[in-house]
Amino acid sequence: MLFLTTLKVALRSLLSNKLRSILSMLGIIIGVGAVIAMLAVGRGAQNQVLSQVTALGSNLIMVMPGQFRAGGVRSATAQTLLLDDARAVLEEIPEVVLASPVARGNVQFKYFGENKQASVMGVATTYPAIRNFKLADGRMFTEGEIERRAKVAVLGADLAVDLYGEDPDPVDTEVRLNGVVFAVVGVLERKGAQGPFSFDDQALVPYTTAMNRILGADYINEIDLQVGDGADLESVQTRIEQLLRRRHKLRDDEDNDFHVANMAEMVEAAQSVTGVFTLLLSAVAAISLVVGGIGIMNIMLVTVTERTREIGIRKAIGAKDRDILVQFLLEAIVMSTLGGLIGILAGVSTAKAGTMITGFPTVVSSVSIALALTFSLSVGIFFGFYPARRAAAMDPVEALSYE
Repeated sequence: MLFLTTLKVALRSLLSNKLRSILSMLGIIIGVGAVIAMLAVGRGAQNQVLSQVTALGSNLIMVMPGQFRAGGVRSATAQTLLLDDARAVLEEIPEVVLASPVARGNVQFKYFGENKQASVMGVATTYPAIRNFKLADGRMFTEGEIERRAKVAVLGADLAVDLYGEDPDPVDTEVRLNGVVFAVVGVLERKGAQGPFSFDDQALVPYTTAMNRILGADYINEIDLQVGDGADLESVQTRIEQLLRRRHKLRDDEDNDFHVANMAEMVEAAQSVTGVFTLLLSAVAAISLVVGGIGIMNIMLVTVTERTREIGIRKAIGAKDRDILVQFLLEAIVMSTLGGLIGILAGVSTAKAGTMITGFPTVVSSVSIALALTFSLSVGIFFGFYPARRAAAMDPVEALSYE
């Protein structure tokens, strides 16, 4: 009962100075709103990166060339991976169920008056299965077309639109790659981007065709592998490294001239980067909360000074130090809590509006809401205690004589 009476007095005091109370809460509102919005952006970025990485393929292992050293300094990418390396991994590592060499380059695509610079990927027929690519139209090239180095291509979704316009129907047409005529046999479903690289802005061709007719290369840029379900990725990765070291005749004291990465490593790296990003955003937003707390403390100190005679009168008629402490502390807590609730609404609205305007996904979690509300309540208690303690410690005689 006494608590409710004290709470009513605290609310009455805040309502008697509406403008001051609103200005005091403003820092908390901005701080909590910023924390909610920044955590939503960070969580959205984390989910987006994670979905992009996992969309690369299930149980994926990638083998990429390393870098050679010149005078003790790492230089350009070494051309160390060969077609035979891909065949050897598939034949000698039983857990590897699918393998595709990748020969990559940039070429000029031309369809009548439309020109486009884009990536061409020389791959095997297993590449779509490894990378979770699906066809929107047409078909994938065949093993026979790979053997005879056929000039056939499967276009990415964006590349098809750029060359053929909206609602493209390029299957059974011809397109030029660096002046060489290719028959379009299929179009991939939209896959999306991974960082600066877009899977939709590329074309797939047989790796034999890419290496011999387009790129003029006798090496490959990557080996993509899919291991069976339940396989130990780290164990498979270790054995792949051992096999390639033997094939490349590397001494024990020599570094690998290639790099093997598995899906778990990519997911962990993505989570680490986005986690740091979220932490930095939250730390910046939390500073606003601290500033808001300092604002509440300053306003409460001014309020205590203005209400010195009121404090003296209350003590003279029997109010205890604890009653004065609780009243002023409640005023600070009410301001910070109300500011926190309004800030949560503002933060959620900002996150949703940002998604609608920019299309960037944001995720508002109950954990971030609870964290922001708890932090705002803690700010009220921490920054409100000193002014409340100062009010409670006043001598009633001095307070009554205050002018």
